[in-house]
Amino acid sequence: MPSRTREAIRVAVLADSDTRWKWGALTARRITATSAEPTGFVLRGRATPTARQLAETGVPTHPPREVTGAEFLRAVRDAEARGEGYDVLVLALVGGTVRAVLQGLADLGLARRPVIVTGYVGVVYEKLTDGLLLRHGADVVLANSRHDAERFRAVYEGVGAGAEPVVEAALPFLGGAPYAPVAGRDTLVFAAQPSVPATRAERAYVLRRLIGHARLHPGREVLLKLRSKPGEHTTHLEEFPFQKLVRELDPPDNFRLVYGHMGEVLDRTDLLVTVSSTAALEALHRRIPTAVLTDLGVREALGNHHFVGSGLLTCFDRLDEGTVPTPDETWLARQGVASDGSYEEAFDAARDRVAALLALPERPPITPYYTAETAPGYLPGILARHRLDVTAPEPRESGLRRIVREAARGAYRHGVQRVAPVVRRLGEL
Repeated sequence: MPSRTREAIRVAVLADSDTRWKWGALTARRITATSAEPTGFVLRGRATPTARQLAETGVPTHPPREVTGAEFLRAVRDAEARGEGYDVLVLALVGGTVRAVLQGLADLGLARRPVIVTGYVGVVYEKLTDGLLLRHGADVVLANSRHDAERFRAVYEGVGAGAEPVVEAALPFLGGAPYAPVAGRDTLVFAAQPSVPATRAERAYVLRRLIGHARLHPGREVLLKLRSKPGEHTTHLEEFPFQKLVRELDPPDNFRLVYGHMGEVLDRTDLLVTVSSTAALEALHRRIPTAVLTDLGVREALGNHHFVGSGLLTCFDRLDEGTVPTPDETWLARQGVASDGSYEEAFDAARDRVAALLALPERPPITPYYTAETAPGYLPGILARHRLDVTAPEPRESGLRRIVREAARGAYRHGVQRVAPVVRRLGEL
């Protein structure tokens, strides 16, 4: 089959949340030499992003189509039947869903399957081995740094799975102008996370310290940058939104809650503070002063253990005193933040890998590590949960079905943010 021209490469992105859509759509542009916009799909489920969340990602492309996993596979199959098959698929999904989609794609038996690319949206601080093995079978598993690439290869080689798919790259959404102080501006931004810290007490502590810092420094603007509004969901569940906790307090005028595209917020940031948000890497790329909090400990559950050795770990008491940490240059070089100006070359290896796979006369079969032989007590449950049966009748979409689906989704979110905390407190009596 003749190779596609630059303009004819067809790319599709399947994501399951707002942040993964951002990662997937931008990754698709970074790793392919095509001028065409990727075709976007978002999985219908708990974390399906709203139109506002999609707009806030800052990805300038057509809105993605909301689908089930089976509907996505049908779209891939039907595109192939029309002679418009996708050349590259970017799976911006959690590990179990990646594995299920890999199975579904293999079962389609396409004459010429797409090149399959996957990876991680940010700092990988939990379920490293399980998540990687669930992603095995993709042609390319992107690592966001040299540090991650070494860890990924060690896992694959350690189980005899083969580490050829691992390709070192970087986070695709780094960018923006290098930090330059502005006379008369002093802005601290705290990058909030939906589930870090997780408990009400810990989140209330962070909020009180931010408000206290604002009172100590009346000339400084203190912004709490939020990921989602109440009722919206992201990759992780948020039981205790800061928007609700702040109602119990009386913050000063120089403390505000803000939304918006993180890159635009960083344009006016003089100090980025977080527990373990990927926003820290975005700030470091631009050389914006950055602090990672230790007040709640340095723990795997918080993800701030990833920053051990970075020089960024500090506490509110030191920030209140005006002490700002200095990043370790060796650590920065291994974390893919490319603050030395090398970012433009960060995706060269990934582009070369995808181009080489596209040039093959035949694609190799999809051969995941987890199979009915290697994981008979684990894999069937994963595949069953996703129900990717393309032979089942396609459900008819209707206004009533959409209303019921949105009502069910709203009930689930209400249960997470209101009912679950009450039940948990009752259980502690």
